[in-house]
Amino acid sequence: MELSFGEMLMIVLAIVVLFGPDKIPEIARGLGEGVRKMRGAVEDIKTDIMKETDNPVSEIKREIDKIRDAAKDFNPLADVEKDLLETPKPQNLIEDETHEGPVSRS
Repeated sequence: MELSFGEMLMIVLAIVVLFGPDKIPEIARGLGEGVRKMRGAVEDIKTDIMKETDNPVSEIKREIDKIRDAAKDFNPLADVEKDLLETPKPQNLIEDETHEGPVSRS
């Protein structure tokens, strides 16, 4: 909403007529103080909103970092290698005299 010069002049004249020329500085100070308070309140609200919207993002980043740290220590191949080393080696069937070989079912 924009006011033209003529509209602003009419508002100023109406204020002078309604309140008198002595009250104009007091009214201007009051309006200025009100505008400053409104701007401060808007900045506080913006800050609160930014903090609230930033929190989930930072929490997600922390969780991702925790997962990365856990993944650094995770090595499934080491577990497989360990299991392979612990299992007994198969016997050499050629040298085993008790082994009779494949059995035919015919």
